[in-house]
Amino acid sequence: MERRTIGATALEVGAIGLGCMPMHWAYTASQQSGETALRTVHAALDAGASLLDTADMYGPFTNELLVGRVLRERRSEAFVSTKCGLLVGEQHIVANGRPGYVKRACDASLRRLQTDVIDLYQLHRPDPEVPVEETWGAMADLVAAGKVRALGWCAIGARTRRRVAGDLYDGTIRQLERVQQVFPVSCVQAELSVWSREALDALVPWCASRGVGLLAAMPLGNGFLSGTLTPGQGFEPEDIRARHPRFTAEMMAANQPIVAGLRRVADRHGATAAQVALAWVLAQGRYVIPVPGTKKARWAVENAGAAELRLTEKDLEEIGGLPRALGSWY
Repeated sequence: MERRTIGATALEVGAIGLGCMPMHWAYTASQQSGETALRTVHAALDAGASLLDTADMYGPFTNELLVGRVLRERRSEAFVSTKCGLLVGEQHIVANGRPGYVKRACDASLRRLQTDVIDLYQLHRPDPEVPVEETWGAMADLVAAGKVRALGWCAIGARTRRRVAGDLYDGTIRQLERVQQVFPVSCVQAELSVWSREALDALVPWCASRGVGLLAAMPLGNGFLSGTLTPGQGFEPEDIRARHPRFTAEMMAANQPIVAGLRRVADRHGATAAQVALAWVLAQGRYVIPVPGTKKARWAVENAGAAELRLTEKDLEEIGGLPRALGSWY
């Protein structure tokens, strides 16, 4: 698989990663199986998808434990990314950016992951009660201590209200500018897909101009762009799509032309709609790395295959002309 760098660092990963969240969090709880997930992680590594993206809150903790079982056997083949800063309670999720907590969370993640060092440690959310420079400074201390190699910022769900036409990440960029003064940001994780392109307006250019990597989360639009979901199929109560405005039967039907367009391009290449959607993300810049999430090995292998797909200018123009998604994102 093609290799890409995490920002301006010398850290290299496969051009497509593996999002481990669906294995223990947010999607179809009845289909979550530890042994199935274990096979999926191994299959991703076999296919060259070396970046494994997890977080302490997924489960909570169980996802890191699962990834740790793989790392125990295949640490040299994997690039492990995990996150801190969110605590899961019985009723809600809260941010905790206190320096002492960040350092304890890192030590706990290292134990669960069965490794001496985390390749990329991301701040899941800034704590509104703690100056972000203090949180980031604590994370920088972890780099100095040799427990972490690089730091990242997770901007998923952090989009602010539109202040300038086309820019939904203005608040995120201001915070990134602040923490850059403390310690370099190696990458930002944000939503980017054919049906969620807002990051292209300001966030991707900001990253590109500074040599900062962009981990594209949800590059398959929570599974919609794969073309495997049926309008009106319904979702389990714990599945985030059960409450998502774009996953009502009406909106899923209305957005089918997007999937149809991806399939047209896919047919020309002997590929799948999902692979075309991922190849489009890869084409957005050499520092952009899509991180599709999945629970199943067959999808992990198919997703990894998208790294070999080269879209033509005609393909990109056709995808760029597809209808914008209907329905609010949040």
